[in-house]
Amino acid sequence: MGRLCYLPTTMRSRKLIAIAMAPFLLLPFFFSSAQESRKSEAKVLAYTNATIYPVSSPKIEKGTLLIKGDTILAVGTSEGVKIPAEAEVIDATGKTIIPGLICTHSHIGSVAGADSSSPIQPEVRVFDSIDVRNTSINKARAGGITTANLMSGSGHLLSGQTIYLKLRKGSIVDDLTIKLADGSLAYGVKMANGTNSIRDSGPFPGTRGKSVALVRQKFIDAQAYLKKRKKHQEEKPEEAFERDLALETLADILEGKRTVHHHTHRHDDILTVLRLKEEFGFKVVLHHVSEAWKVADEIAEADVPCSIIFLDSPGGKLEARDFEWKNGAELSKRGVVTAFHTDDPINDSRWFLRNAAVGVRAGMSRQKALEGLTLAGAKMLDLDKSIGSLDPGKQADFVMLSGDPFSIYTRVLETHIEGEQVFDLENPTDRLFAEGGYGAGHNREPSGCCFYR
Repeated sequence: MGRLCYLPTTMRSRKLIAIAMAPFLLLPFFFSSAQESRKSEAKVLAYTNATIYPVSSPKIEKGTLLIKGDTILAVGTSEGVKIPAEAEVIDATGKTIIPGLICTHSHIGSVAGADSSSPIQPEVRVFDSIDVRNTSINKARAGGITTANLMSGSGHLLSGQTIYLKLRKGSIVDDLTIKLADGSLAYGVKMANGTNSIRDSGPFPGTRGKSVALVRQKFIDAQAYLKKRKKHQEEKPEEAFERDLALETLADILEGKRTVHHHTHRHDDILTVLRLKEEFGFKVVLHHVSEAWKVADEIAEADVPCSIIFLDSPGGKLEARDFEWKNGAELSKRGVVTAFHTDDPINDSRWFLRNAAVGVRAGMSRQKALEGLTLAGAKMLDLDKSIGSLDPGKQADFVMLSGDPFSIYTRVLETHIEGEQVFDLENPTDRLFAEGGYGAGHNREPSGCCFYR
């Protein structure tokens, strides 16, 4: 330090700054080392002697699922999978393991979207209205659901942006979000047609024809917005572009960045959506499609996936009058990617497995029904590279069952997301969510754990 006193002020300052900054310059090294250390220290678990349905490959009668941290390392026969010495071995004899269930259409979390000011509100995000401490989230975990597409209702032609969530344990919605490679949130856009969005007065349409006219005009406006934005970027790249949040969302749809999740029931309404897809070239998933069996050939020709539902109670809306259980069979045998959804609270998330069981009863193959609960839904959400099947390298989302996935006697025993157990039937609080009535667990703890007193 004595020598430092005789250095010129600028040199002395630089050296002092360098000395002071040295620890911070090393931070990336320390952080990367810590991350690598955590990865290497991640717990290795081996679930052995289970009946395993990888979905992407044939059923394994006596199999082992090997995971490390949040990732699947291996899946195969118990004789074929080499278990590391450091692994914790869990004997799953008599149990069944399937991938985490994916609900492509849900309203859990007390979601709320657009208001009554307009029938088309692309700028609205349900992300800003989700209560992740709501007991419906816990009940979905009790049903084996690990990923869900949360969306607002179908009372609008376009009610806003949906959000894709992993149902991890967390106290704020950010803990459950899924990030894309560019760091943005994973979400789609909810649209609807048919009777729900028709009104007698106000800004909403009064007929099906007017409904389509309003939608077409908005997409034409978005096309013009895209041209204007491109021209601005070419001619004035240094200046900020005046953004329109509604048109920006529609522009994302036109550019293929976001998928439209479209509520539709009647055969004529289904064909209307296919015409709009053809005209504007957007990606779309048809939801509900009560009369899909009437136009299954047209859906297959358009190469559009369908997310279907089986209603458990009589009544409902008139446009779902001709719903048939054979929907899944008619679509899947034509090669249409077909998934199931709960539309919770229309169908309770705890009984999601029943959808596939009913599909099998009505003619679907067991394989296609299992895909409908898992891999097909992952494809619709563009997440099939990371979830939807039990494959090495994919995220460790899986469900342990007491028996055959399609048996009415089978119970969800455990639900795991990214290697972490988020539901355990043996846990008294979790059991309440699995077996309690409508108000079970209405009191909520700050930790996100909800329970009934």
